[in-house]
Amino acid sequence: IAIVLRSGDLEWYYVGVDVGTASVRAALVTREGQVKTTAEEMVTIWKPHSDHYVQSSTDIWAKCCSTVRKVTQGVQRNQVRGVGFDATCSLVVLDQNFQPVAVNQDGEAERNVVMWMDHRAAEQAARITSTGHRVLSRVGGVMSPEMQPPKLLWLKENLRATCWRDAAHFLDLPDFLSWKATASLARSLCTVVCKWTYCPTEKWDTSFWTAIGLEDLLENDHSKIGDVTCCPGSPVGEGLTQEAAAELGLDTGTAVGASLIDAHAGGLGVIGADVRGFSLPCEDQPITSRMAMICGTSSCHMAVSCQGPLFVPGVWGPYLSGMVPELWLNEGGQSATGRLIDHVVKGHVAYPQLQEQAVKGGEHIYSYLNRHLSSMAKDLGAPLELLASSLHVWPDFHGNRSPLADPTLRGAVVGLPLSQTLDDLALLYLATVQALALGTQHILEAMTQAGHDITTLFLCGGLSKNPLYVQIHANATGLPLVLPAQTEAVLVGAAVLGACASHDYSSILEAMEKMAKVGKVVQPDHELWSFYRKKYSVFLRLHVHQREYMALMND
Repeated sequence: IAIVLRSGDLEWYYVGVDVGTASVRAALVTREGQVKTTAEEMVTIWKPHSDHYVQSSTDIWAKCCSTVRKVTQGVQRNQVRGVGFDATCSLVVLDQNFQPVAVNQDGEAERNVVMWMDHRAAEQAARITSTGHRVLSRVGGVMSPEMQPPKLLWLKENLRATCWRDAAHFLDLPDFLSWKATASLARSLCTVVCKWTYCPTEKWDTSFWTAIGLEDLLENDHSKIGDVTCCPGSPVGEGLTQEAAAELGLDTGTAVGASLIDAHAGGLGVIGADVRGFSLPCEDQPITSRMAMICGTSSCHMAVSCQGPLFVPGVWGPYLSGMVPELWLNEGGQSATGRLIDHVVKGHVAYPQLQEQAVKGGEHIYSYLNRHLSSMAKDLGAPLELLASSLHVWPDFHGNRSPLADPTLRGAVVGLPLSQTLDDLALLYLATVQALALGTQHILEAMTQAGHDITTLFLCGGLSKNPLYVQIHANATGLPLVLPAQTEAVLVGAAVLGACASHDYSSILEAMEKMAKVGKVVQPDHELWSFYRKKYSVFLRLHVHQREYMALMND
């Protein structure tokens, strides 16, 4: 992303890069937060075994360079004053010469990234949880296999003679990008606090790493996992190195901001927007009354507190300076949202018929499904959302991240008929979207019980472009939803980092307020509140019954 500053006839820009699950994106954005130009390139994902998802840091960096060159075409190098990166919280492994190290038995060195959604370390995560160590209080009491300690432990226990022997640097993917750009190994507080159990005030807890069998990571002042940290958006190193500048098509020394996890960049891109004039309950209230929802392949639910840390069982955090400097972050989430919807829809026997109808009408499959559901509701003379009254989904096909924090949970569907028509597919799609919204309500309730007072949701990400998903979330939670003026809010958040690093903005908070803009407000339909209360009751019972069934089978 690039942001424009005007000084007379001179324009200054800031470039940001977003590395998501399946692609690398960059965009050109004005100082007012308007996205002018975007570029995107897909990255390769390998799945060598069940629950193993692997990428290449070499591939990812190459796509970062090509997308940045595309969005800065026509812009003079000396006009670009800052660069910001965000990425998924995947684990990158490098040797002492900063070359990639294979993270699977296949030995392909280029495949050196354990992806965020890789659940190979579920058993290691459970063992870490069983220690009851005090650092677990900052991750909701349960260690997730999506965090880095269990992944590191898996590598030590399963690839000791190869990966573990050769590894000299373990980095979160956002920090890898900062290193590639600047040659600085400083870690962002966003990554090490949120995914590595680091505490800004207490540093690394040596007793934790010793207790879980990773005491070798403490050697040489924690050189393998980092001993220098910085706040998101602060300048990293001396800016772009000569090599990185040449690869990106920018000037050596261009400022680089300390990076963010991609969901947290989305939070920056929406949560600080000026809401005056929209009659929202969060107007004239502190930022703590807002929750940012970044909804794509998976979803993250971000809320901050300023009076002190709030401990929410089953919800990650509280993380000091994890997203906004000096504020405490709690992070709920769902491990599969967009990915779950795709799984349910594309796995249905009527999917080829759906594709045929969507192509015939020149529509995306989800636009067609939304329109098809509206037609079904009109024919029955009933509100669309009541069509799935007797069909219920438990959406944790990839485990529950929050607030149950149980990666062993699996999905369930109750109420399936014997027919498999296009209508049946549309209803299953509707019930799945409703289940995801009820999962958000589940997270909201846990946060409220712990002391959060959230009155407004701010959405961004791919699923926020689906009007049915958005409206159902408003109806199921009973809260107004704010959509950003720019649909690429994650990219706007990434751009904030480059702007802050160049010192053209005095703080993250100032940049958020200036660049994030309200695009649309979606109000809940309160006439459906009773329906969703009943649906939510069934939703919670599905979870209880599933756990009972699993306990019986494992007895």
